[in-house]
Amino acid sequence: MVAEKRYRICPMSTLPRRRSIPVHIGTVVVGGGAPVAVQSMTNTDTADVESTVRQVQDLARAGSELVRVTVNTDEAAAAVPHIAERLARAGVFVPLVGDFHFNGHRLLKAHPACAQALAKYRINPGNVGRGSKRDPQFAEMIEVACRNAKPVRIGVNWGSLDQDLLTRMMDENSQREQPLDANEVMREALVVSALDSAERAVELGLGRDRIVISCKVSGVQDLIAVYRNLAGRCEYALHLGLTEAGMGSKGIVASTAGMAVLLQEGIGDTIRVSLTPEPNGDRTQEVIVAQEILQTIGLRSFVPMVIACPGCGRTTSTYFQELAQKIQTHIRHQMPEWRKQYVGVEDMTVAVMGCVVNGPGESKHANIGISLPGTGERPVAPVYIDGEKGPTLKGERIAEEFQSMVEDYVAKTYARKPEKVTPFDGVSSKGS
Repeated sequence: MVAEKRYRICPMSTLPRRRSIPVHIGTVVVGGGAPVAVQSMTNTDTADVESTVRQVQDLARAGSELVRVTVNTDEAAAAVPHIAERLARAGVFVPLVGDFHFNGHRLLKAHPACAQALAKYRINPGNVGRGSKRDPQFAEMIEVACRNAKPVRIGVNWGSLDQDLLTRMMDENSQREQPLDANEVMREALVVSALDSAERAVELGLGRDRIVISCKVSGVQDLIAVYRNLAGRCEYALHLGLTEAGMGSKGIVASTAGMAVLLQEGIGDTIRVSLTPEPNGDRTQEVIVAQEILQTIGLRSFVPMVIACPGCGRTTSTYFQELAQKIQTHIRHQMPEWRKQYVGVEDMTVAVMGCVVNGPGESKHANIGISLPGTGERPVAPVYIDGEKGPTLKGERIAEEFQSMVEDYVAKTYARKPEKVTPFDGVSSKGS
């Protein structure tokens, strides 16, 4: 039976948040009502210190609050302390999570500096050993976590589910008077594997405040069903993600469709958007998508929102599209520095509208907005600041002048310095 869901209402939001046990991962708190954290993962060879450091820096600059690295060989494990040291020298203090599978028990024991340098270990119960080796190898990893006071994500995965458990549950299901659908049994097996592994970790001495659980699947409806089930049966912090989401728009839509439903219900304490990048593509896209999911729902604010109309027959010029893109790119590029200097800037909205129909109205609702002329309209562009009509721009340098006005608005409106600056200070948390 699924236990009654445990919800509380966040003081700054009407969205409910499932009650969960807070877990400290380096400088980041996951669960316990803390802001839903954004995770990402490198795709470099971890043994290549230079490229891994560079990618972690890029991901952290984009806003990733936890970065996972693969630890699959002795060379990768030996590189982890050097990666952490190089990042610290560069002023990047994002917590590193070690992704362990088949040989994690051996690597953690053989490389104590790696075990200490990581902020969290990710263990997949389906990949820690087979048969009689499974329990002792899982126990070895948990014991290392206990010695080093490190949290653990118990990450069950659809593609590497414990086959012994699944076979047993399928056999038990076949004996039922009314057997469940095979897909339902597999969903239940994911949840049972995660919860049983978590309880085993507790028995071995790992505190419940050092455990995060995930049950990754690749189908949207499966994701929703599994996490609803899991959320109702425990108070562990939950990591959300659609595994193998795919490339481009398919991966973005699938991840958003699944995670948005769960986040709206208050389920999920940390998320990752597992996008397959284009060849030589930018890994930071998955961070941006994760941020945009949380910001669009209203759970957090990361960067000022740029509101732009989609265009129609009144806007045959591409000028407003180009300006909207330019402003959005400029804002995201500026955010790492703005976040250090200006408090609350991430809550700002900027409107770039293409004609007189909705242009003035949308611009008045934004902090600062511009209504560009549509086809056949007078070649002027009124600017609205905090709902009031400001200067009217005209001529060849409208884009440059408006960008300068946005910069001035930020400097004047959000100039108060934060009391304490850390790599992630200044990220507001609506609904936290």
